[in-house]
Order: sequence, then structure tokens, then C-alpha cells
Amino acid sequence: MSEAELHYELAEARLDNGLQVVVSPDRDAPGVAVNLWVEVGSADETEGRTGFAHLFEHLMFQGSGNVASGEHMATIEALGGTINATTSTDRTNYFETVPRGALELALWLEADRFASLAITPENFEAQRLVVKEEKRQRYDNQPYGDLLELLNGQHFDTHHPYGHLTIGSMEDLDAAHLDDVARFFDAWYPASNLRLVLCGPVTVDEGLELADRYLGSLPSHDKPRRAAMAPTGGRPPGVETVRRDVPHSLSYLSWSTPPAGHPDQPALDLALAVLSDGPTSLLHRALVRHGDIANEVHGGSLTNRSTASIATIIGRPADGVSNDRLADAILAELADFLDRGPDGDQLARAAAQYERDWLWELSTTSGRSDAINEAWLLHGSPGEVNTHLSRVLALTPDDVRAAAARWLDPAATYTLHYLAESPR
Repeated sequence: MSEAELHYELAEARLDNGLQVVVSPDRDAPGVAVNLWVEVGSADETEGRTGFAHLFEHLMFQGSGNVASGEHMATIEALGGTINATTSTDRTNYFETVPRGALELALWLEADRFASLAITPENFEAQRLVVKEEKRQRYDNQPYGDLLELLNGQHFDTHHPYGHLTIGSMEDLDAAHLDDVARFFDAWYPASNLRLVLCGPVTVDEGLELADRYLGSLPSHDKPRRAAMAPTGGRPPGVETVRRDVPHSLSYLSWSTPPAGHPDQPALDLALAVLSDGPTSLLHRALVRHGDIANEVHGGSLTNRSTASIATIIGRPADGVSNDRLADAILAELADFLDRGPDGDQLARAAAQYERDWLWELSTTSGRSDAINEAWLLHGSPGEVNTHLSRVLALTPDDVRAAAARWLDPAATYTLHYLAESPR
């Protein structure tokens, strides 16, 4: 057994209605995390009906059979708890952390909204307007607001399930009817499509009993199945240039990489960290500190569960440096890295930062419960949360170089030059 292997207790069960539960006791934690994942995201929407997964993230706070609109959130916060929800391409999660004595109330509130959500014309119209305003603020009227859409469009055909943003099309929401929304809820929100993680000062027996008591009677039917994903259908690698009224020009270099659960993903994360994470990274040292070619360089991954992910390296050119020159310099450094790989010190720094970030996420019951649910969805086992770090720390420089060589081929680079309309 690796010294880096973790030992969080995880007890897994499936209720009679199909709802899956994991209880992870932590007797010293100050609060209990209630973390519910619905196995539906924007990639499950049909063409012409986009934005529904994100819309339900809003509707789920608008009242149910015994709870008024906004009362769920207000009640949790009044007790000193925290509560929120998010939507991605692959799941919608609802989560709260509450004092130990409020666990039963939190589960009752969840059960009420999953059993009797108020899908009314008034709620639907109000939240449709909220989503449209969110789209205006976060995308339409924000510098670089269309950058993610442009990047996604290089890799995915617009008709592909992953080819649209999670917020969806405002035209689709305008055209939607209440019956469309109700059918989406009935199809994707049965108990069989829910995963609950309880993490905190609760025993396994108590957690499973409470989950069954409050959520065991939720309506259910056969678990919906995600449609098979066709190839991305995006355009071939090449260069795209746009001009916008933004403070600075940027260059986005990106590559199609494997799905989130693929064994190469951790090695790619470390490769990107060695290349572009912080002032000791290879690209920062070569292009920012010593080369005067870039003002900043960063990297990261946009991972997808059921199809190709996207790895990115983003650079902001220094004054007087063209975006083409910056992109060429990044690719030259990348080619050298693919030839040599990281040395031991470089990999050790990247691995130490990865370890710190991973343990920081697991240090709270809220972060740990979400990590458990993510491991469960992507790898089929909540126990991945205990073994993931040990596999990452066992990677060698040769492992990292080999994974980078497989997926970060300079000849397969998608380049997006996002140019400021005038110098500032």
C-alpha cells in the first residue's frame, strides 16, 4: 500500500428506489456536508432544447410542496450553514453544509424539492429571465465573454452534445414551453439518477438510515441512459483570429485530449503544471522572465466525461510582440519539453503542488463530499478519492513525457488569436 494512499471511510448503498448513497464519517468535523449529484448536464440536452440542465439549477430553489420560493436557501443560511448548486456538461450538483443537528432538516428539504418541485408558469418565466440576465452579464457584456464559446467551437461541431455552452441558447429557452421543462425533470431527476454523499459527524448506520427515511420514497423509474457520443466533429487543427474591444490581446493554444477519467489525465495535468504553472514553470522562465515575449502564460484543462477534453495554454504577448510570434515561441518550448520531458526537480515541484491542492480540497467535508461524488461519476467508484493521489505521486518523468507526447503534439494545435481592436 502506498504511503500516499488515503483512508477515508466510505460506506456505499443503493436504496430500493435506486438512489445511491455514500456515507463518509468524520467525527471531528464541525458540520455535515449533504452533496447530491444529478447525473445530467448540458451534454444530455437535445438540439433545440439547450439550457434546461442549468435552468433546473435555478428552479430547484423556487419552492416545492411544503417550502416557499427561496425558503430552502434562507433556512439553511439562518442555521449557519452554506448552500449552493452548479451545473456542468456532465452533472448538476446541489450541496449544503449544516450543523450536525440540522442534518435531518437538510435531508427533509432535499426530499421535498425532489418530490414536489414547483414547476409553475410563474417560476419558469421568472427563472428564464434570470438565466437570460446571467447570460448578458457573464458572456455578452463581459470582456473575453465569448472566448470559451470560440474555443469550444474549434473542437466541437455545434450539433455535438458538447458543442454548446452549459448556459444554453437563449433562443431555445425563449421557445421552450412549460411541458418541455416538466418532461426534462421527469426524465432526468428520478431517484435512480441521484447520488448522495453524506460527509461529517454521522455514523454509517445513522447516515444510511436517514437517507432511506427521507429520500427512500422519492419517485423513480429506470435510470436514464446517456446517448453514445459521436466524434467531436470539430474543424481540423488550425488558426482562428478574432478582434474584440478588450484590454489585451491573448493567444489560446489548445489540444484535444482524452476524457476526464482516462489514465493519462493526471500525467497531462502534471505536464501542463511543469510547462505553465507559476513563476518557476518552463514557459514563464523562457518567455516572461528571460525572453520578454509574454507578460503571462497559463495552462489548464477543460475535462469532459464522455468525449474528448481540451488542454489549453494561454499567453498574453509582451508589448511589441505579435500573437504569431508568441504562439511560435510556446510551441518551440513545448517541442523541446516533449523531446526531453521534465527533470526530477520540475516534476517534484508540480507533484507537490498537486498534492497540496488535492489535500486542501479534501480538508473540508464540503470539498471532500464533492470529490467523492466526482470520483464516483468519472471512475465508477467513490474509493478513487483514496487512491487517486498515490497514483499521481507515482508518476515518473518518463510517464509525464509520454502522455504529453501522445496528446500535446504541436502539429495538432488549435490556435485562437483573440486580438484587442486597438492598443491600450
